[in-house]
Amino acid sequence: MVVWSWPPTARQVAVSGGVFVAGASLFAVGAYFSFLNVAPQQERVKARREVLRNYIKKRFED
Repeated sequence: MVVWSWPPTARQVAVSGGVFVAGASLFAVGAYFSFLNVAPQQERVKARREVLRNYIKKRFED
């Protein structure tokens, strides 16, 4: 964290605000894409789990 020994200038406040807004927007975009891709990922996990269950049943059914 940056600590100023004097009151920050208007430019420093503007830059800090800009960096905060940029970080918040990147976080929001990442969260959006994460939620957008949840369903396909869950389907892949379910399919993988089913294949593994079938393999184990077939392998150890004896």
